[in-house]
Amino acid sequence: MADRSPTIFTRATYPEYRRILAILRTETVGGALLLIATVIALLWANSPAADAYFALRDFTIGYEPWHLELSLGHWASDGLLAVFFFLAGLELKREFVAGELRSPAKAVVPVAAAFGGVVIPALIYVLVNLGSAGETLKGWAIPTATDIAFALAVLAVINTHLPAALRTFLLTLAVVDDLIAIGIIAFFYSTGLQPLMLLAALIPLALFTFLVQKRVRSWYLLLPLAFATWGFVHASGIHATVAGVILGFAVPVAASGKKGEPAEGLAESFEHRLRPFSAGFAVPVFAFFSAGVALGGFDGMAAALQDPVAVGVIAALVIGKAVGVFGTTFLVTKTTRASLDPSISWIDLFGLALLAGIGFTVSLLIGELSFGSGSAHNDHAKVAILAGSLISALLAAIVLKARNRRYRLVAAEEARDDDGDGVPDVFARG
Repeated sequence: MADRSPTIFTRATYPEYRRILAILRTETVGGALLLIATVIALLWANSPAADAYFALRDFTIGYEPWHLELSLGHWASDGLLAVFFFLAGLELKREFVAGELRSPAKAVVPVAAAFGGVVIPALIYVLVNLGSAGETLKGWAIPTATDIAFALAVLAVINTHLPAALRTFLLTLAVVDDLIAIGIIAFFYSTGLQPLMLLAALIPLALFTFLVQKRVRSWYLLLPLAFATWGFVHASGIHATVAGVILGFAVPVAASGKKGEPAEGLAESFEHRLRPFSAGFAVPVFAFFSAGVALGGFDGMAAALQDPVAVGVIAALVIGKAVGVFGTTFLVTKTTRASLDPSISWIDLFGLALLAGIGFTVSLLIGELSFGSGSAHNDHAKVAILAGSLISALLAAIVLKARNRRYRLVAAEEARDDDGDGVPDVFARG
């Protein structure tokens, strides 16, 4: 009798492969800018001109009657990151409607891996902080998110050629990870809920949804409605980035198919326009204002790393993420009697699980929501996020670089087009 056990980590279709490569290319550039912004922030915050950095971060601007007189740091975390999460909402909806997550058989592994990569780090953080003051437990969600841009920047630096299936898995894992993170922010880090403001947000949201469902692309109509939705959600006590995800979910994925309608769907159009802005400006600016922390030299670093918050974050990122992502993937694969694609081995997945320990953008955001900007615990959490991400990156680089010769062979196979039809033969056979 033929073996009917499913095979996981197979290649996507060629159009999906090209789309994912385009996204990852943009995020890789964004990751480089993210690193640059982080280094500048750290150098400035620890220089003789440190007061100027913190004065710039805390400079307030906006309209107080609308509860929008915010510091530049808060505009970056509440406003610019809403664009990042809008794209996360778009990508997640696309994955469920037309991507890898539309098939339960294909979705179960990355979704389970994402949940494992959230639950295990959170448990490790809580275990480390059980004997500490209750306040430290507020940071349980800090090490739960994976930063796709930072991870891709690491892959670019070590010049590895991940197979298409692993790239798809990494992106899907990060997308589901972002959804879990925004759920955590909405349910656990919202304070002073104002129901009237939340109800008011439904009006511009409904108008925005109606227009995008009619495939309206006019920015002068959509942008004010999106900003109004964001503003009301911000005033409601729910973190404003949640508005970005909700607006992203409202956008239709597929083109309408009407005569004269552009072949490109509205979600794809928005993604093409906004992803460079998000990766090239929004996220690096957020990192610039959030990553700056006065380290206080060697003694300051040593003191920061003695804080149970820092110990918990580092252990959760380095150990928890690797165990959660790899262990869950292994368990799901074995319990469903699935087999890996011949181009993939378990050491590749372990390297990817280590790479998932790079938590930065959302981790910094949750750190601020947990302890407050400028607090000692938040500063120590920032140091731990940087340290844990760096350790995870180095360990992942060692594992993945050792496999790079194999990856080059797979990459050559995925580019081979003997019949010259413009589609690599390996995809045509799939």
